[in-house]
Amino acid sequence: MFSKKTAYINNLGIGGDNPIRIQTMYDSQICDTDVNEVIRRISLLQAMGCDIIRFSYVSSKDKENFTKICKLSPIPIVADIHFDYKMAIEALECGAPKIRINPGNIGPKWKTEEVVKAAKDHNAAIRIGLNSGSLPKNIKGLDTPSLMCETACEYVSWFESWNFENTVISLKASDPEVTLSANRKLAKELDYPLHIGVTEAGGVVTSSIRSTWALGNLMKENIGDTIRVSITGSIETEVQAAVEILRTIGLRKGGIRIVSCPRCGRHSFDSQGFLSKVENRLLAINKDITVAIMGCQVNGPGEAKHADVAVTGIGNSTFIYKNGELLTKVTNDDAEKALFDTIEEL
Repeated sequence: MFSKKTAYINNLGIGGDNPIRIQTMYDSQICDTDVNEVIRRISLLQAMGCDIIRFSYVSSKDKENFTKICKLSPIPIVADIHFDYKMAIEALECGAPKIRINPGNIGPKWKTEEVVKAAKDHNAAIRIGLNSGSLPKNIKGLDTPSLMCETACEYVSWFESWNFENTVISLKASDPEVTLSANRKLAKELDYPLHIGVTEAGGVVTSSIRSTWALGNLMKENIGDTIRVSITGSIETEVQAAVEILRTIGLRKGGIRIVSCPRCGRHSFDSQGFLSKVENRLLAINKDITVAIMGCQVNGPGEAKHADVAVTGIGNSTFIYKNGELLTKVTNDDAEKALFDTIEEL
């Protein structure tokens, strides 16, 4: 969205006039997965707002399943490669439209060149991915952001010398300030699309705060074309957090906005439990509406007035509101169905 150059993963554009893309990374080894389950899960992630998903490609044992996933996935697949350049070439042969490598841990420069040649042959993109913990020896005594930026620029010069420009770059650190500084420096040096994120950011609360601070500031400065919120938790939560960051800063619209109470001693309806059951399904619905899930009759009716659909309850009774008006009363067991039936009518 902010870079001058555009990279393409199949027909999906990154950078240039394209919207910011959301990425996540699959959380199981490819060879041990049920391909049908993987595709089902990717389809849900896509419905929630995910645009790109990355897989660790670690050995030839992954080849059969990975080939199927690349063919069947509704969104572009990225193969994450470390150390073995042959695995990068193999992943491209499987159909990966993009790979992620760190040339510094691939080995001699000629190995990276072989990978780039293979990417050209398969019309694939490459992300040059550098983390603060995997940098070359700091001969010049540079600070970490400067070393990250200089290293990325050197690798890009290699790619350009081989006439390859379908490139995305990422500079990540677990320290949000290092991430901010490195990407600010890089944005001044290069016009290529940037993938931004805070790596190894921790659990849901820690990661969401660190990522919101770093990514929000960068995007407000017109830096960043794809994002990932790295969470020690479910990849569905990663996508949810990324979507919410983009919505909050006005860079993505649409989808369901969920309002829910934190619960207190007045609660007579398990709003937390109910939300956990329905949240991913709600986020996969492409309707620009607000859904309120409230735990008691104190705030419930008030929030219902401002929501398109609202749920609250007392004891074993659940109340469904539509456009601020009480629509129906059902048992708790029937609440989920009643909620989605009401949303479908809107």
